[in-house]
Amino acid sequence: MTSPALTEDFQHLRGCEASFARAEFAERQKRARAALQAAGQEAIIVSGPETIYWLTGRQTAGYFAFQALILPADEEPTLLVRQLELFGAVANTWLEDIVTYQDGENPVDALLAVLKARNIRKPAMELGGWFLSPRVAIEIAERLDVGELLDGSHILPPLRMLKSAAELDAIRAAARYAQAGIVAGINACAAGTDENAVAAAMLSAATQAGSEAMAMEPLVSSGPRSSLPHMTWRRRTLSAGDPVFLELAGSHARYHAALMRTIWLGTPPVEAQRMMDCSLHALDAALASIRPGVPCSVPHNSAQTVIDEAGYTAAFRKRIGYSMGVAFAPDWGEGAILSLFSDVSRPIEAGMVFHLPATLRSYGHWTVGASETVIVTDHGAEPLSNLPRTLTIR
Repeated sequence: MTSPALTEDFQHLRGCEASFARAEFAERQKRARAALQAAGQEAIIVSGPETIYWLTGRQTAGYFAFQALILPADEEPTLLVRQLELFGAVANTWLEDIVTYQDGENPVDALLAVLKARNIRKPAMELGGWFLSPRVAIEIAERLDVGELLDGSHILPPLRMLKSAAELDAIRAAARYAQAGIVAGINACAAGTDENAVAAAMLSAATQAGSEAMAMEPLVSSGPRSSLPHMTWRRRTLSAGDPVFLELAGSHARYHAALMRTIWLGTPPVEAQRMMDCSLHALDAALASIRPGVPCSVPHNSAQTVIDEAGYTAAFRKRIGYSMGVAFAPDWGEGAILSLFSDVSRPIEAGMVFHLPATLRSYGHWTVGASETVIVTDHGAEPLSNLPRTLTIR
């Protein structure tokens, strides 16, 4: 194992690529330690790139390789990364203790050495992420001789629900990038062009506006394939009479804001326009019901009522919204942390951020709708876009 704290050669790199000030991460770690103490845990091993980033600023495209943050309840954390990632980790973070494993070595050996050195006997572990394989988790449990690892997946993610001022600034910037991308996508829609050209326009405009790498690619689909959820571009040529569905998230310091709009090349069918009107009324109802103290179920139920009364229950089989914030591929949202959905009793609070995609689908024909990313203030929902939500006719 290697620790840059023991070497002077790269001290000048520490924090030079950090997304936020040292004090921002110190405050997050303080809150995390308090949460561990409240949960009665001596330490947690964090494996998800989002939580590691939220706590330390550590970011890389190389999170496919094993990495872990060991956070004791009463001491400073230790970051374990692949040797290749060492200098990037030093530059991204303000951490004093970073250890590494070499390609060809078993990272579990390095992890257990850290735990032994820090006298951590029975840590909780973030088991719910996408990037911790069951095989590795089983090996850690067996070699710690604890029988079964304590699942600490629920301890830290809730701390991310309420955004700091610095986080909100990043999300506002991401929203500007997303709007630039959607505007460019709308302008690129025309008969004779194809989905790839529309996607290229969206990506180019958002990137030129300032967006960093996005946690998920833009969604661009046209014609009958626009009715299928989460479709990406596939070279299809746009024709007169086509619906076009566009959705994009901008990214600033790994914080995301998403935006979705619908375009029609020509006059839409009466039923499509009726569905579009319903989706906008549902979105308005959801936005109007967002305010501190209200359960997360209320915005969803408000939207669902509008949709049900219009007879489109079968066209809307999903939640009305989900939390936004730190994101790494494959998802741009924090929907695993908090949803605006039926039976979610968690009260909404000022400082939360949600994306509300109000979509109705006629499967095999079209999707219509619009979305907003909003910041919850003391007075309600603050949309981060000023782009018209109505169906764009081109």
